[in-house]
This record gives sequence, structure tokens and C-alpha cells, in this order.
Amino acid sequence: MRIQRIPIKEPELKAEGMDLSVLVPIIEKYKDKKGSLIPLLQATQRELGFIPREAFEYISKGTGIELSEMYGVATFYAQFRLTPVGKHIIKVCHGTACHVQEAGAITEALEDSLKVKDGETTEDGLFTLESVACLGCCSLAPVMMIGDETYGKLNRNQAVKVIKEIRINEQKKN
Repeated sequence: MRIQRIPIKEPELKAEGMDLSVLVPIIEKYKDKKGSLIPLLQATQRELGFIPREAFEYISKGTGIELSEMYGVATFYAQFRLTPVGKHIIKVCHGTACHVQEAGAITEALEDSLKVKDGETTEDGLFTLESVACLGCCSLAPVMMIGDETYGKLNRNQAVKVIKEIRINEQKKN
């Protein structure tokens, strides 16, 4: 009796509308370089916005790096995202100074306004809400950051107002 070999499925060059061929120059740049896994994953995330499973498979095939090694690094460091994020990432500081200045109330107000939980992305893909350990702006406590903009000495209403203004500006663009 003959045993039929099952062919290995090649990772597709498209992942839910993403063209993975954009990873070719990244793979070529970091392939066969020691200690290049983190920069490789950072460049992939910069290009795609997050790192989908198909990208891990494509990178593994192109570099020979084991999937388990890549997942181990990507899940260890908070900077890596395995799911899509919103256009605007809202980081609410929950460090000591912000915590005692009611950062939790700001997060709750944003959750209510955006109709998401901490770590989730709005249905329209506009916002992702994240609690972070520290933004390094203790004198501005409580503080949140959206992109490169820092908003300090906030209360619930001010935080929600910032989000509403961003949403209005995004609607004007469309």
C-alpha cells in the first residue's frame, strides 16, 4: 500500500485584504542576521499595522525562524499586536500618580462613550482603548495619549470631549 504525501500548504500572499509581498524587502533585510527577530517583527507591524498569523507563516518560510520562537517574542513584548487596532490608539495612564487622580474613572467614561472594553477596538475601526502602566507625564496626571498628542489634567468629561472632537474631524475628512 502506498502512502500519499500531503503537500504543505504555502502561506498565501494575501491575508484578509493585506498584500504580504510587502514583507519581501523586510525579510531580505533581516534574513540570516543574528538578533534581528525584534526589528523584523517591528518592521512587519509598521507595514501591516499588526502581525497576522499569515505574516508569521510567511516570515517563517522566508527566514527559517520557527513560528513558536516568533510567537514567543511577539506575545512577550506588549509592543506587538496580533489583532488589528484602530486608527487612533487611546492610551490611558494608570501609573501611581494617574491612579490616585482617578484614571479609572476616565477609562470607564471612555469605555461608555466608545462602547468598548479596555483593549478593544470600536466597530468602525477608529479607536482602540488601552490602559498602560505609565506614560511618564506624572505632573499632568491623570493623562491620556492619542497618537503623539498628550492630554493632561483630565476629568471624565474632558476625555470624552477629546474623543468626540476626533470623531467629528474624521467625519469631516470623509
